[in-house]
Amino acid sequence: MTNLERVATEIKTVGLYDLILQDVQKILGKNRPTTEEILKVIEEHPEILRDYKQTNVEYNLSNIHIKDIPLEGLEGECRQKAAKVNENLSVLREIEKYTLDFANSSTLVIIFSVEFFVLFSVQYFIVLLNLKAYQWYIYGLFALSIAVAWWYAKREQRKYEYENGRFERLYDETLRLMESLEEQGCVKKSDLWIMESDEHV
Repeated sequence: MTNLERVATEIKTVGLYDLILQDVQKILGKNRPTTEEILKVIEEHPEILRDYKQTNVEYNLSNIHIKDIPLEGLEGECRQKAAKVNENLSVLREIEKYTLDFANSSTLVIIFSVEFFVLFSVQYFIVLLNLKAYQWYIYGLFALSIAVAWWYAKREQRKYEYENGRFERLYDETLRLMESLEEQGCVKKSDLWIMESDEHV
């Protein structure tokens, strides 16, 4: 549900994707690739699309370039399937952030940041406040905070893995439903594409 034409256009025109554009330029050996050339590179080099999607997730932009199906005018099975697609799209947008590799996630950065804060606080209490008599208690508290941070990181990592798997299953189900709706003549996928993001400046 990622529109490759939109991807190619955004790589070419949106500054957020300049690093990806540089990779495309290296592959093509030219400075000003056309949208069609970028599209061809995307098809031949899946890492370009992966980097695009990764960048979007890191910046809280969606890789789902399809809007909800308007239910007005649909009846019976078409309406049921379309409602299911809309429901799935809503869930997919919500859990899309979990498609990011946990090692690159902001959650891990926050955990490390808190631990550095705790470490500097420990040093502050011991050295600057002259609490050497209590240093083992303070170091014990620091060790406990490391254990809690490790446990929390593992829990979040499992959550990322679970939600990523859920995303993949739901994505595949939604694609099948969309194809079925299109085959039945209920919707035209081309009418549902979101061709530009409102979030790019």
